[in-house]
Parts: sequence; C-alpha cells; structure tokens
Amino acid sequence: MTYATHRLHEEVAYVAYHFHWAFDDILDLEHPLRQRYVAEIARINQRMSEGG
Repeated sequence: MTYATHRLHEEVAYVAYHFHWAFDDILDLEHPLRQRYVAEIARINQRMSEGG
C-alpha cells in the first residue's frame, strides 16, 4: 500500500510550519514517527486553544 502524496505533503508542511525543521529532515522520518509528531503538534495546539 502506498501513502497518498498529498497526505505526505500535508504532514511535512504541518511539521515544518510548527517545528521549523528542514523538508528533507522531515521526509527522512519513518512514517509512524512523522505521524506521531503530527499528533503531538495537534495536541499542543488543542491545549493552547483551550487556554492550557
């Protein structure tokens, strides 16, 4: 099974925007680890939006 290119770009852009990491560094991450960073960023953003 392949991972959709548009989804990969969304993940890379999301992590790059929040962590300011280089494109190649993010792309080099294994898929599960990159998804974990995406989830962690989402949780941080959620807590911040709730004032915590």
